[in-house]
Amino acid sequence: MKNDNKITKIKRQGCKYCLFLFSICFLSAVFCSLLLIDKAEANNLVVSSVSLGNVSLGQVTAKVQFNISWDNSWRTTTNYDAAWVFIKYSTNAGASWNHAKLKTSGTNPAGFSQGSGTALDIIVPADKTGAFLQRSANGSGSVSTSSIQFVWDYGANGVISTSTVRVEVFAIEMVYIPTNAFYVGSGGTETSPFYTYPTTTNAYLISSENAINVGATSGYLYYASGANTGDAAGPIPAAFPKGYAAFYMMKYDISQGQYADFLNNLTSTQASTRNPAQTTYRYTITGTYPNFSASRPDRACNWLSWADLIAYAYWSALRPMTELEFEKAARGVSVPTPNEYAWGNTTIAAAATISGAENGTETITTTSANSNYGSTTFSGGDAGQGPLRCGIFATGSSTRVTSGAGYYGVMDLSGNLWKRPVTVGNATGRAFIGSHGNGVLNGTGDADLTVVTDWPPPSTALGAGYRGGHWYGGAAVARASDRYYAALTNPSRDISYGGRAVRTSP
Repeated sequence: MKNDNKITKIKRQGCKYCLFLFSICFLSAVFCSLLLIDKAEANNLVVSSVSLGNVSLGQVTAKVQFNISWDNSWRTTTNYDAAWVFIKYSTNAGASWNHAKLKTSGTNPAGFSQGSGTALDIIVPADKTGAFLQRSANGSGSVSTSSIQFVWDYGANGVISTSTVRVEVFAIEMVYIPTNAFYVGSGGTETSPFYTYPTTTNAYLISSENAINVGATSGYLYYASGANTGDAAGPIPAAFPKGYAAFYMMKYDISQGQYADFLNNLTSTQASTRNPAQTTYRYTITGTYPNFSASRPDRACNWLSWADLIAYAYWSALRPMTELEFEKAARGVSVPTPNEYAWGNTTIAAAATISGAENGTETITTTSANSNYGSTTFSGGDAGQGPLRCGIFATGSSTRVTSGAGYYGVMDLSGNLWKRPVTVGNATGRAFIGSHGNGVLNGTGDADLTVVTDWPPPSTALGAGYRGGHWYGGAAVARASDRYYAALTNPSRDISYGGRAVRTSP
């Protein structure tokens, strides 16, 4: 990562960097979570200059201050990008980490500071597990804002005033998906797509978060049942997140750099459980706890099981997406094009040639390439077969089609790695109500993930499925409405399994 050496230096020099405020010793640590797409069109989400201060013994709060910057930000009347920012703290010199609870929810809460530079709003959800930072007004370009302050309710976390505290600030780039009606199914020939019964060419309109009737009845949502596509039963309950209501989605799949950072923030036992420990198919995370690193941190992270994905979502106070939300992110409010990909048409070309060293500046030079599929063996770069850098098809001159972007700007929804949504294809999936993780992983294995009882269980992955295709598969499964494995139950790790998380809009 860009600032790894700085992090290590601060940790090694220890309390030389402590601030003694009242009786609390705060050790500030810089932490960066980078989501690099293209250095020519780079997002470069960076958190820096983290510090703690303004301790209030009466209110048992302290302020976490930091700078944040990223490129190619936007806000329009349609939607915008954002950074989901959350804080981890340690009271035992980094031997274990906990999730910090913020003091107040709402927009720009009292005591929080929006800092100086690019005007950003601070949106703290009701559970106060983090905050969205997003442009305050319409605009585009780079974000650079300094001296942002979050109010940490350290008393709510059980931290006492004599504690020595170290903090890390994490940031994940997100895209806001607004409240809108949208279609599922394209009216095409995909495997088991959604449609309005009885005509398979009629896509189904989702126009509210109300329950959806499913079955062979005129006007109901329907799809062909099968072992891997689901039971074609229902209803889909009102509590199941359908994508109509606003939500935020990670702009990219979890990167290898992000996953290494996640492993380093767990306990040793947890990291051992969550570490895929692979060396093939362009997986580059190596090292030992707590010093895992990825030599290609910007590359999408493969070899992730369902348990790995939901552990990351739980740790970051996010949640799994649903397959309906997946189609909303891809299609938006557009009228479906039969057999379309996430970028809205049926044009797809596979990446084959990588230009440049794979250090975050590499590009794909294959003519018209906008997806990674077809089990291609790459020439150039690191060669081999496997996932590419997150958002690699985006350039300074790319369009939605040539960059492979969904309607709202979410990247890599067709190809690269399987997305792992919650399915509507069985009763376990339909029981999902969209609970968020609280950031606290207490268990030593998968047991800590069962506390969110509506999530498909880590041990079986029953209720989870696959959408969006992958580097190893053909073009057909990358279609936005293809449901070839929408309800396949598989708890294992694999060369083409990745994922990303979402969060319901406050």
